[in-house]
Amino acid sequence: MTHIGIDARLNAYQMGGISTYARQLTAALEQLDPEGHYTIFHSRKATDLLTTNFCSAALWTPPHNRVMRLALALEVARFRLDILHCPDFIPPFFGAKRMVITVHDLTFLHYPQYITADSRRYYNDQIQAAVQKADHILTVSESAKADIIERLHVESEKITVQPNGVDANFRPLTPEQIDPIIQKLDLPSSYILHVGTFEPRKNLITLVRAYKILKAQFPDTPPLVFVGRRGWLYDEMMHDIHDVGVSDHLIWRENVDHVALPAVYNKAAALVMASHYEGFGLPPLEAMACGTIPLVSNRASLPEIVGDVGLQFDPDDPAALADALAFALTHNTWRATMRQRGLTRAAHFTWANSAQIALSVYRSLS
Repeated sequence: MTHIGIDARLNAYQMGGISTYARQLTAALEQLDPEGHYTIFHSRKATDLLTTNFCSAALWTPPHNRVMRLALALEVARFRLDILHCPDFIPPFFGAKRMVITVHDLTFLHYPQYITADSRRYYNDQIQAAVQKADHILTVSESAKADIIERLHVESEKITVQPNGVDANFRPLTPEQIDPIIQKLDLPSSYILHVGTFEPRKNLITLVRAYKILKAQFPDTPPLVFVGRRGWLYDEMMHDIHDVGVSDHLIWRENVDHVALPAVYNKAAALVMASHYEGFGLPPLEAMACGTIPLVSNRASLPEIVGDVGLQFDPDDPAALADALAFALTHNTWRATMRQRGLTRAAHFTWANSAQIALSVYRSLS
């Protein structure tokens, strides 16, 4: 039987993004391939082992360590893996017969100024070697695949698109399910929502400038709520946002519990994602699954995720975003249509489908 390892060490260090991918993929594979031979590798610091049915093993090597590729190789070699899947881009030098990596995006190449110096060194210095070492590459959107082909000169046949899924907890809720959570978080009865890390690469400054334009036109515009955690260059970004002059109408909520997020989406008048670049972008998908209308920038993977749901705008143009928000907040018939269209579209993105794609790749390499 093929022995497959999945590197989930990052889950002990951060939430969201790659950690969500590793957690959801593992859970879906347990349902899809319960008799398979898997070992889920976690950090010795982890409190959540991700798996209930598969084998698990604690590793000492931390993620993003400068000697990670060698140290991880030495640790996993004893498991005699046929395939090692590395969701965090960079595989070890050895340790399995075949290597699969997931490249979620190439933000570090497009916008190196928006990531930490350590992350820049870790990814930028190793990504070319990583894609060459990998026997196969999974990526989360057609946009990301095209990016890998163009920027890293990888042949198309070596890459399989594996869209993310949406957690089943993201769904329309009743007022009885929503209101206690909204009250606990001290949020208003209506708001415009952004979900994601508080850092410049999310282009929050354009969103805030657009909000100022909208607020001047429509003084009764609901507040702008930001849900997420602080990221790289947070202080500098917040200084720029403060200078826009609408801070009294901005609400920041950090580290909101994952189980509270569906209620937060449900209550929002709209979800806005103004990023210049996203490999996938889970918040618009989660918003659609909750019946909330997404407004996204017309760049990278975001148009691919939302399709014909909501509105798209130029992320360099605050006025265009303000116009999109004004339309979305005032056209009720359109909103009802978009809500139903979004629910239908979100239903196509499942972790079961994502796991099936991964399993097909594993089997092709066996």
